[in-house]
Amino acid sequence: MMKESSFYTKLYEDDSSAKKTVRCNLCGRMCRIADGGLGFCKTQKNMDGKLFSINYHRIASCHTDPIEKKPLYHFLPGSSTYSIGGFGCNFSCLNCQNYMLSMNSYDKFNSTKILPETIVKNAINDNCLSISWTYNEPTLYFDFARETSLISHKENLKNAFVSNGYMSEESLRETLNFIDAFNIDLKFFDDKLYREICGGKLDIVLDNLKAIHQSKSHLEITTLLINDLNTDEDHIRSICNFVLDELGQEVPIHFSRFFPMHKMSDKSPTKIDYLIRAKEIALEMGIEYVYLGNMPADNNSYCPNCGELLIARERYCNSNKNRIKDGHCANCGHKLNFVFE
Repeated sequence: MMKESSFYTKLYEDDSSAKKTVRCNLCGRMCRIADGGLGFCKTQKNMDGKLFSINYHRIASCHTDPIEKKPLYHFLPGSSTYSIGGFGCNFSCLNCQNYMLSMNSYDKFNSTKILPETIVKNAINDNCLSISWTYNEPTLYFDFARETSLISHKENLKNAFVSNGYMSEESLRETLNFIDAFNIDLKFFDDKLYREICGGKLDIVLDNLKAIHQSKSHLEITTLLINDLNTDEDHIRSICNFVLDELGQEVPIHFSRFFPMHKMSDKSPTKIDYLIRAKEIALEMGIEYVYLGNMPADNNSYCPNCGELLIARERYCNSNKNRIKDGHCANCGHKLNFVFE
């Protein structure tokens, strides 16, 4: 099943030499796609001068997860989320942990047809409070995600994107109308590394982070730390300065440990000391909530003002110690950044 894409331009209407070529406007790549061709992501196909999403109503994987696994620690903490994803990506990250999905493409044998109503029903049956578009880049699912989200909102389910943040300005503006929470990968604070490792541009991600933060949607950020690429203190400080200057000290940051994967299988796992130091730097600079992923760590949530234990966690599970009252610390009254409904 396919659906005509919501974001594309017919280039041949203004240039007869384009011969049914279209430009996909879904993400920051803005691919020019010839008739019969696929975009970089392998999910958008030009068919006789019209662009279609070939992943419409098709997924490769679904699973019920703790919301903390996304990771979203401040959005419906302690709840379950119905996770779905498929094939394709608009990045080409050398270290991709889901490369078997992101670097693959759809065919009738490797994916499952599923309707939005079924996704919503499955989420409700599994006692989930949300649906998460994850595993591969959710931007590529725009039409499917919008349709599902509009149905799920009627059933009081929230919706989350776990994303690389490389949407086009136009598609992000529409996405903010139906997605309630984002975890965005801020992979590096260096445009050269973004281009060499991911095949993308830093400024597009930064602009989208600012747009998400200015919206009503909840935002958390994840940075995968990789030895000798983004672990030095200046790099960590650059990330924190951006968050403090352009977003806000209340935006949670997750520093995650890298393990050898895909085309970076020759690199060593990130040194634990680098992650511990990154957390120390972020807290010293004034980031209120900092967490460490892919390693044993204290990932409880504490009041940034008085240190009161707000939410205790063991791995991904919330232990139900909640000292948050009406969005404020029950001990000192400090305003907190959590979403519970």
